[in-house]
Amino acid sequence: MRHVPQLMIVMLSCLALLPVVARAHDRSPQDMPAVSTDKGRSERIFSLPLSDGAQLRVLFATPARPRGVIIMLPGGAGDLGLEADGRIRHGDNFVVRTRGLWNQRGYAVLIPDTHEHASLRGQRSSPAYARIVADLIAFAHQQGSQAVFVLGTSQGSIAAVNGAAHAPAGSIAGVVLTESVSVMGGSRETVVSADPQNIHAPVLVVANRNDRCNVAPPQAARQIADAMTASRDIHVLMVAGGTTRLKKACGSLTPHGYYGIEAQVIDAISQWLDTHA
Repeated sequence: MRHVPQLMIVMLSCLALLPVVARAHDRSPQDMPAVSTDKGRSERIFSLPLSDGAQLRVLFATPARPRGVIIMLPGGAGDLGLEADGRIRHGDNFVVRTRGLWNQRGYAVLIPDTHEHASLRGQRSSPAYARIVADLIAFAHQQGSQAVFVLGTSQGSIAAVNGAAHAPAGSIAGVVLTESVSVMGGSRETVVSADPQNIHAPVLVVANRNDRCNVAPPQAARQIADAMTASRDIHVLMVAGGTTRLKKACGSLTPHGYYGIEAQVIDAISQWLDTHA
């Protein structure tokens, strides 16, 4: 009988550990069945636990042997309408519709949806969204030892700047900004709102001379680059061309979204990525 209290203490100590184990398990990304496998590449959907306790659905498209992972941050409201079976209700954005082309060039692509289809307008320069990008960076590193990049387009460039400015030191190999919002518009934020002076990683700023979007003038590319005073590796890439399928100049299927010149632009960006991977 003298051994019973000691046994009970051991049992209670083990039980006390169970909630901790459960919480750790709950924070593991939920891997859903592969939604596409084609010619050496695959696409999977994950439900990613965030540091604030929420869940974020993400699409991970990868070639068989990726040389790097690019976190792709879409423009517009940021809502992809990403379903568990891989369907994408809003898939016209440049970084979404070109994921296969990036895979062909050896890069895996991680694309987040928004939480409960909420709009990101006005939220991308916030500390809360910087933490989401940090969670995405951590997840990308869990996929292997490849270099991790952050790429944003249009409104998504605000998120890319914010995430890169507050990323843990050494966690990203570079940041790519394409057709960045530099003029204040309806979202009430620009890339300058997101602490560009705190970015230390290499930066590539891409601008299309034929972009007619009023909040992303191509002539502002140099000023955007100059705002990143802490980075010692900044390059501006000017491209030209594209066609217009939609009337809105800031739409995805226009020169603002590199419509019609996707391969040309991706080739040029990939060359820069290759030197930093």
